[in-house]
Parts: sequence; C-alpha cells; structure tokens
Amino acid sequence: MMDSIFFVFSKVVHILIEPLNWLMILIAFALLFLLLRKNHLVKRVLGIALCLGFFIGYMPTSQLAMRILEDAVPQTPITPEQLNQIGGLLILGGAIEGGPITRDRGEVSIGSAAERVTKAFQLLRQYPELPFIFSGYSGRLLPQGLSEADAFKQLLQEQGLGSHPGYYENQSRNTYENMLYSKKIIDGIAEKEGTPFKPWLLITSASHMLRSMQAAKQQGLLLVPLSVDYQTSKQTSWHRFDLVGGGDQWNRLIHELVGIVAYWITGKGAFSVK
Repeated sequence: MMDSIFFVFSKVVHILIEPLNWLMILIAFALLFLLLRKNHLVKRVLGIALCLGFFIGYMPTSQLAMRILEDAVPQTPITPEQLNQIGGLLILGGAIEGGPITRDRGEVSIGSAAERVTKAFQLLRQYPELPFIFSGYSGRLLPQGLSEADAFKQLLQEQGLGSHPGYYENQSRNTYENMLYSKKIIDGIAEKEGTPFKPWLLITSASHMLRSMQAAKQQGLLLVPLSVDYQTSKQTSWHRFDLVGGGDQWNRLIHELVGIVAYWITGKGAFSVK
C-alpha cells in the first residue's frame, strides 16, 4: 500500500517539477493578471517567464549538471573475461512503449533511452548462453496494453533472439521495485542452480545509474554498472540554445535528483555505489 502511495505521489511531483510546465503556469498567471488589469504583475510574471525560458534553453546550464550526474558512477569497460564471471544481464525498462501504441499498431516503439535495448541485444548476440532479466511493467499512472517486459519479449522474437534464456519481471513501476522484484528472481536462480552467487551486469541510462545502484545496494544486490544512453559529451555547447532540448534535459536531471533525495528519505536507496 505504501509503495503504491509513493508511486502515485512521485508521478504528481514529476508533473509539477517539469521545467516547461513552469513556463505554462507562468503564462497562465500572466493571462489571469491581464484579465484582472494588473499590468504591473503581468510584466513581472512575463519577465520571470522570459528569464526562465532562457535559462532552460541555454544548453550549458543543464549539460554541466547532467555531466556530473552521468559521471557519478564511472563507466565500466566490460571485457569478455569479466562477462564470464557474471551471473547475467539485468536490463531496466524505461525505453520501450508497450502501451496503446503497441496494442493499436502492432509495433513496439522504442523511446529516447533506446540504448538500453540495443546494448542488451548486442550482448545477447555475443553471449548466447548468458541469461538475462528484463525488469519493467509501466511507469504510467494508468497503464494500458502490454507491459514493458512483454513488449521486450516481442522485440526479442522479432530480432531472432526468442530462444535466449531469460526472465521477465512485469510488476515493477519504478527503480525501487525493479530491484525489489529482480532480487527475488536472482536469488531464485542461484538457489535453483545451486551455484555460488555471481554479480549481475546492470544496463540502464547513465543519468539513472546512480539511483539504480543505490536502490540495488539497499536490496543487497551485487551489480556491475554498464551505463548507456549518455546525454552529454566531454565538450560543452557554449553557443547552443534549444528550448525543447534543454527542457528535456532539465526534466531528466531534476527527475533523477528528486528521486535520489526521495529514495534517501524513504530508505529505498543507499548513498554509496562502492
């Protein structure tokens, strides 16, 4: 029950913290003050909206902070020798649209975090005996259609990888639940095979890796991070202005930072990745 309340509350907060929504709210206030003939307030609110829009759209403001978050968990070079020492791949959802689009169009859509899927396909082809867990139901408040796990299963069939040994966790709605339910599967595999516990390779977006590793450690999961879906390079775009791109990057950044703090407050994550 508490996990469901946490999930619903997190979605409400996500709407409130999205930067482009702030601009819409400010413009709505400006129109209200205009109707009330409060011209001095209209000018102030529009001035704030203009400054906020410039701050959001000027790419270095989000790039510098996002780069710090993406580098918080160092990029791990994965060698064939290391892969031979891991128990399998843990692939987090968040890249697949398994809802109404798949249901109505018959095609699985992959979103902006597509590298979570493409990197998984690469490794599954290279290591056909390596088991995997795909973890993800839906991050929507009102999910429809296939779960992400079922959509990933459909993608595997389409890519000729349907016979690959794998497990599909289709209950989790957020990162905490990803780790909670995946741990049960991993523990069950180790108990069934009667083999020593091995670390699993975690595939998720670089900006999401810190919170994922915090949640994993809190659950007692031993994972090796493999970050994908980087949004920043080592260079800063000092001359670039992109309101949509900046809004998207700020949205990801704030979402992760608020999530990290929320996991710390609620005890769903540990503040160490070592």
